[in-house]
Amino acid sequence: MRIPIIAGNWKMFKDRDEALKFIYVVTDRLPLKDKVESVICAPSVFLRSLVKRQGEQLRIGAQNMHFADQGAYTGEISADMLKSINVEYVIIGHSERRAMFNETDESVNKKLHQAFKNDLNPILCVGESLEVRESGKTEELVGRQVELALEGLEKTKVSKLIIAYEPIWAIGTGKTATSEQAEEMCKFIRNKVRNLYDEKTADKMRIQYGGSVKLSNIDELMNMPNIDGALIGGASLNPEDFIKLVEAALK
Repeated sequence: MRIPIIAGNWKMFKDRDEALKFIYVVTDRLPLKDKVESVICAPSVFLRSLVKRQGEQLRIGAQNMHFADQGAYTGEISADMLKSINVEYVIIGHSERRAMFNETDESVNKKLHQAFKNDLNPILCVGESLEVRESGKTEELVGRQVELALEGLEKTKVSKLIIAYEPIWAIGTGKTATSEQAEEMCKFIRNKVRNLYDEKTADKMRIQYGGSVKLSNIDELMNMPNIDGALIGGASLNPEDFIKLVEAALK
């Protein structure tokens, strides 16, 4: 039985006061974490403050990290830095990082290895552009992203991995993949892992959908057998909405 996971990605929004206010609103109102995992991935400058106030049912994640242990990487954050302030989750390979900051499948793979080495819970993002979808090459691209990201990872690690399928054409656009489209790709990803590893690994691994997830579509998405949660952008910025989105994962 896979525990659902709802993760909010705040991107570059909120100041410190707004972030703390959000945490104070939600922290005592979220479901038990053995029923659904609730995660907020916040800007790095707020992480320590939020971890100190996260409570029992909420966990804090980072939006990115470097693949090196340490070094001359101005502006970057290491896995060890995240661990030292008790951050537990980290988003890896988000499409905005790939498009705007030149992240590659190779660097994503290195980051996954580094996350597992430091006992962080990585949320691996994969997904296609509208051009790729319209050309009929979605499975080819996403399959390659998954395969290259997982290269060299043992199945015991992969079974703990969270993969977020985020079609780029649906991120922040108001367009959402239909529940059937989302399920089709999440099932494809699970089958890809099954072929790379085995049945048990694929069945244990959790897959989220991300891309304009909101209150109006969360129920339908969560009813799909291969969708174990959601990675949510704009709709996660409002505390009352976030609570409702998490509660939807209980149904």
